[in-house]
This record gives sequence, structure tokens and C-alpha cells, in this order.
Amino acid sequence: MVSVTDFKDAMAKLTTAVHVITTDGVAGRHGFTASAVCSVTDTPPTLLVCMNTNIGFYDNFVKNGVLMVNTLTAEQSHLSNTFASRLNSDERFEHGTWETLTTGSPMLTDALMSFDCKISEIKEVGTHGVFICEIIAIRQGDSDKALTYFNRNYHKTDDGTALYSQQN
Repeated sequence: MVSVTDFKDAMAKLTTAVHVITTDGVAGRHGFTASAVCSVTDTPPTLLVCMNTNIGFYDNFVKNGVLMVNTLTAEQSHLSNTFASRLNSDERFEHGTWETLTTGSPMLTDALMSFDCKISEIKEVGTHGVFICEIIAIRQGDSDKALTYFNRNYHKTDDGTALYSQQN
């Protein structure tokens, strides 16, 4: 059996994008920081989002049935820290500028990318809820520099120079 410490140490070596996941609806407006987000399929366009079930507003995401994946730019680590903090929901949303697309979930206006989603399935695995999210709308930001998380620290993508390009 793999220990929790070994698992967490290994996962820390995987570079991930940093996201603020938001929702709004009958159960209120909430948001949290996440790195466990990935593509599932393009037909229909679908994302997987993981959320710790011990977060006090986990059930609010489930009840709302919608969420927005706001992928942060290299300059937005403060928003990641804000949405990972103990601030209440209203205090968290005082940071950043927010609009909505289709579902009503808060969209960070200057995010690298925002995916507006309907939660189509939920599977609880261990300490987390795994949300299967059908993408309803997408908004691409102007930046091309992402905030990433590697080895328990934030990193900024560099000038965007690819080591290999399929266009060559």
C-alpha cells in the first residue's frame, strides 16, 4: 500500500495549471482553488473537476449543479491564495472582477481561460467529489502566460517558446 505522504510527494512533482472554481445558484455563490482539473472528451466537450468533500460548501456546488473553471494567469497567484484561504465567500469575491456567461457561475474577467459548465455526474472517491462537467460556454482571455503549480510552489510560464512544435 502506498502511503499518503509518498502519494502527495509524488503528486507535487506533477506540474498543473491553477484554477479558481466558482458556482452560483439556489445554494449561493462560492469558490475554491483547484489544480485537479482535466479534459475528459471533446464530444461533448467535458471536464473533470475534483473537490474535497470536507470543504464546508461542497454540498452547495452539488445543489447548484453548475460551475465555472477560471484558469489563472501568471500574475494571479494572489487570487489562488484568496480562494484557498479561510475568508468567507463574500470576502473572496471582493477580489477580482466577475461577470457571468450562460450558467450564472462567476467568471473572472481577466482569467487565462474560463469554462462555464453544467455538472452532469458526480462520483465520490475517498475524500473528494469528482465532478464530470459538460462545457456550455468558453471565454478565452488575452494572456498567454499561465500560473502553474509544481513542487508545492507557484511558477509562471516563460515566454511561451515551445521545446517542440507540431507546426515545424
